[in-house]
Amino acid sequence: MQQAIAILDSGVGGLTVVKEVMRQLPREKIIYFGDTARTPYGPRSSEEVRHFTEQIVDFLIQFNPKAIVIACNTATAAALDYISEKVSIPVIGVIHPGARAAISATKTGNIGVIGTLGTIGSGAYTAALQQLSPYIHVLSEACPALVPLVEKGQFRSDETTAVVDDSLRGMKSSSIDCLILGCTHYPFLKETIQEVMGEKVRLISSADETAREVSTILYDKGQLANSNESPVHQFFCSGDADIFQKIAKNWLGEHIRRTPVVWQVSRFSDT
Repeated sequence: MQQAIAILDSGVGGLTVVKEVMRQLPREKIIYFGDTARTPYGPRSSEEVRHFTEQIVDFLIQFNPKAIVIACNTATAAALDYISEKVSIPVIGVIHPGARAAISATKTGNIGVIGTLGTIGSGAYTAALQQLSPYIHVLSEACPALVPLVEKGQFRSDETTAVVDDSLRGMKSSSIDCLILGCTHYPFLKETIQEVMGEKVRLISSADETAREVSTILYDKGQLANSNESPVHQFFCSGDADIFQKIAKNWLGEHIRRTPVVWQVSRFSDT
């Protein structure tokens, strides 16, 4: 049986990483878990996020995956090192890949980062960026109002534009030339964010670089899928399966048809 790549997120945001892994590694099977019942993770404590992440990993590990992608910036900041020590397979986060992409893209060295309260409060992006280049100037801003928009499927509306415009007011008046979308939910709002920030600011999504890192790690370990059969993906969520499936179909298009059932996993709670 083909071993899968397990991908987890606080909700639907990790589907941005799923889409890129599907594009770059079309032979790979994906098992996805979105913790839609407990999203957003951003306002929660690091300990709580680490506990939730461990619960989900314990659920996913039963499928014997060959790698785990924590496709959530808040969970990456809070739990990547902990989970890496807990399991014997590669665990990939989304912060360092996004930081590398921004370093490559910036021309001025002025990089903006937007994310959840938890991600921005952790300082993980600033640390990752300045570890790669001490000459980088980082401007960070928490945007807690954006994730709820995505979880409700409000990607393009007057309300969305107004919320994004208000959230990015400080970034618009700065001198950044790159803006890291430091939450995997934010690429769903990419068009609106680009309109608000203007064409001179390049938006950086960690999804592309994360997929490349997965590809590199599996290649080095000799674990890239070599089957010519189309993989059958599996998607799980802890909350409303109908809303999740609607957003997944909208974002992934025909890819989601390969997995006709979205299972609702209700055994996860806030305790």
